Amino acid sequence: MARLRDLYKSKIVPELTKEFRYTNPMAVPRMEKVIISMGIGRATQDKKFLELAKKDLMMIAGQMPVACKAKKSVSNFKVREGNETGLKVTVRGVRMYEFMDRLINLAIPRVRDFRGLSPKSFDGRGNYSMGLTEQSVFPEINPAKMEFQQGMNVTFVTTANTDEEAKKLLQLFGMPFRNTAAQQGRA
Repeated sequence: MARLRDLYKSKIVPELTKEFRYTNPMAVPRMEKVIISMGIGRATQDKKFLELAKKDLMMIAGQMPVACKAKKSVSNFKVREGNETGLKVTVRGVRMYEFMDRLINLAIPRVRDFRGLSPKSFDGRGNYSMGLTEQSVFPEINPAKMEFQQGMNVTFVTTANTDEEAKKLLQLFGMPFRNTAAQQGRA
C-alpha cells in the first residue's frame, strides 16, 4: 500500500504534535495534494511534443494529465490565445503518497549534482514548490526511448498554517532540504 501514509499516521503525527503542541489531532498538518505541471513551449510548432509529454506525465503520475491553454496571445513566442501550451496533474490520496515515495526515494537521488532542495521555495502559506529539469530521473521513463527532455514543476499543498510547520512535515516524510549557512554553523 502507501508506505508514506502509514509513516504519517504512526510517526509523523506524534512527532508534530509533540513539537508544535497541538491539542486537537485535526490541527496536525497533513498533505492535501501534489500538483505536477509541465510547460511545453515547443507544442506551438508541433503537437507531437504535447502528446509525448502527456504520455510521460501519465506514466509518472499514474493518471491522465489535463492540457492547459494559453490565456493570452504572445507574438514573440508564437503563442495564440487558446493554444495548448502545458499539462498538469493533481494527485491526491494513495496516488499522492505513492508519487511522493517515488520522488523522494528514487527520482531525487538520481538528479545530477544534487545538493539538496532549496528551503526558500515555500509560499508563506505552508505550500512548497520545486522543479526538475528532466523527466528521465523517474524510473518509469526509459531514457533510451525519450525523444526530448522536458522539465516539470512539483507543488506540495499542505494544510499547514506556516512554512515552518510545512517544512517539518516534509522533512519527516524524507525531503532532502539543503542546509543553510546558519544551520551549518550550529551543527
